[in-house]
Amino acid sequence: MEYVYAALILNESDEEINEDNLTDVLDAAGVDVEESRVKALVAALEDVDIDEAVSEAAAVPAAGAAAGGAAAADEAADDGGDEEETSDVPDTTDEDDDEDDEADGEGLGELFG
Repeated sequence: MEYVYAALILNESDEEINEDNLTDVLDAAGVDVEESRVKALVAALEDVDIDEAVSEAAAVPAAGAAAGGAAAADEAADDGGDEEETSDVPDTTDEDDDEDDEADGEGLGELFG
C-alpha cells in the first residue's frame, strides 16, 4: 500500500511517477524500498490516468448503492400479489413464553422508576 500511496502523492503534487521520485517518497516515509516493487508499479501505472481512476473508484460505491436500492424497490413492487411470505427459518415462538416474560420483568420498573 505504501507504494500506491507514494504514487498518489506524486500524482497529486504533479510530479512525474518514475522510479527515482517514487523511491524518494518512500525513503522519506521511512519505508524499506524494494526496487523490484518500484519498477513493477511504475510499469503498471505507465498508461493509467490516475485522476480518472480515482474518480471512477469514488463513483462506484455510490452507483452500486443506488442500483441495489433500485433492485430492492423493483422486487418490492413485483411482490404485489396476495401470496403469503414464507421463511426457511422454523417458527420457534411459543405464546406461553410471552406470559412468562411479562412476569419476569414486573420488578424491573421499580429499578428505573
